[in-house]
Amino acid sequence: MAAAQGAGSSSAGLAGPPASAPGHSSSSTAVAVWEWQDEFGRWRPYRGNVCSYIEQVIQAYQQKGRRSGSGQVSSIPLGHADPALAPYVIDIPSLTQFRQDTGTMRAVRRHVFPGDSAAGQGIVWEWQNDEGGWSPYEMNVCVFLEQAHATNHQRVDLRSLGYNYEVDFVAQVQTNKTTRFRRSVQRRLDTPYPVTTSTALLHTGMGCSCQQCWPNNGTGPITTRYRHSMTNSPNSSTTHQVPGRTASVSSSNVGFVPYNKPTLTGARSTPRLGAQNTVVLAQTGSLSAALAASNGVSAQALPVKMSKPSRVSQALAATSTEPESVVKKYLEELKGAPADEDCMICMEKLSSPSGYSDSCQSSTIRPEAVGRLRNCQHSFHMLCMLAMYSNGNKDGSLQCPSCKTIYGEKTGTQPKGKMEISTFPQSLPGHKDCGTIRIVYHISRGIQGPEHPNPGMPYTARGFPRYCYLPDNEKGRKVLELLKVAWKRRLIFTVGTSSTTGESNTVVWNEIHHKTEMDSNLSGHGYPDPNYLDNVLAELAAQGVTEDCLGQ
Repeated sequence: MAAAQGAGSSSAGLAGPPASAPGHSSSSTAVAVWEWQDEFGRWRPYRGNVCSYIEQVIQAYQQKGRRSGSGQVSSIPLGHADPALAPYVIDIPSLTQFRQDTGTMRAVRRHVFPGDSAAGQGIVWEWQNDEGGWSPYEMNVCVFLEQAHATNHQRVDLRSLGYNYEVDFVAQVQTNKTTRFRRSVQRRLDTPYPVTTSTALLHTGMGCSCQQCWPNNGTGPITTRYRHSMTNSPNSSTTHQVPGRTASVSSSNVGFVPYNKPTLTGARSTPRLGAQNTVVLAQTGSLSAALAASNGVSAQALPVKMSKPSRVSQALAATSTEPESVVKKYLEELKGAPADEDCMICMEKLSSPSGYSDSCQSSTIRPEAVGRLRNCQHSFHMLCMLAMYSNGNKDGSLQCPSCKTIYGEKTGTQPKGKMEISTFPQSLPGHKDCGTIRIVYHISRGIQGPEHPNPGMPYTARGFPRYCYLPDNEKGRKVLELLKVAWKRRLIFTVGTSSTTGESNTVVWNEIHHKTEMDSNLSGHGYPDPNYLDNVLAELAAQGVTEDCLGQ
């Protein structure tokens, strides 16, 4: 990796983009960058090889999409370009990325940059994350940094791009202007983004009010339909990096690195439910074996004890967890002709056989059988639901891929560990009327079980113990009690691929956000945050953890 070199004689810092950065360029050479939108409203680019594949499929869609018939391409399985992205598909008509094992949906867009920009040259600027790996800046920031670097600026201010950081090219560091916390930065060569013959105006970084950049500073067609009437309304919060020394909060919502599952093979629509990422970083120190207690909760001020046997083990041992009986329990088979829509799991028409009919066999469920979930009324191939369930934790629960309604009691794959709880009188910003609850999670490295991506292989546990904070008020204590339930159900962490380092077979967060800093919420992981408690309650509810669980 080539580090950024401070060059030139300019001694003054750059407070905004270079003169050529804002607005549009008339250059005839352009490259296409496909991006997905994270929960903070920021656009994250796919890598160059993935974008090249998306461009190829989109071109085929534009050429054939005007013709009706079963041969029309309507989705893009990203695993064809990068095996680590196997669980993800892009629905072309709605410009939505769908993660099949969790149901998470993200907006995607096509962004065009000049061919002589950083994107066209394959230059990526990155900042060093808390786990020692490198995370790329957004592409418009990369373009801005490369322009400044090429014009011999020694430092730049990113405030015009929505970041509270300065980048010093000479020292090769990024500095938080409020906390003065510093991170290393580097300049790296990667695969150039694909050349496009699009005649649209070229966008060179800063958002503007032209139709190309609207809505959400996006490009491409405005989305008009979503499968099963699902709309994607990402949070528009302007939070960005983690400026402290804590780990990234989410394993799947941030970074879109897949939760690795055993791969299904033979599906006509390609196996999309699993992949393996072979990137492994050097082993670092681990916690004492004394911390690798059973999945219980220990506390100094708020004690709780996990009953034996646990509800997790009871669920896994239940006879009702037989895959076919679970599917039939929660889906009612439709007798008439199904609706003229796609199955969200295999992306085949519901009127056609399941895309997994070649790889998932059943003696009681026909490939063409379509079922409707009893509560939310969403319809899928029953064989697709069987394949999805068989590829997961097999705990007796199902989750609707469309609306995420949970049927049964959902459990996860969190490794063994310990949860400690204590309180202290210091207040959190925004909660001056109460003290603070501190949660400490301990998980040690170990061997993956049958429920994990690679059974029998070791997994690492970076960044433990992890410290998290809640206000010690009524709502904060409610969140704490629900987090205890989520911990017992093994839902807070999982084994997968780190979104910040790319390391596979490691313990990562699992879609329930935690505040890992007491103050300085520039990162999104601290306080004040008036919406956090409501947001985490919604995330817990999405995992089936609600107030109804507290009396159980």
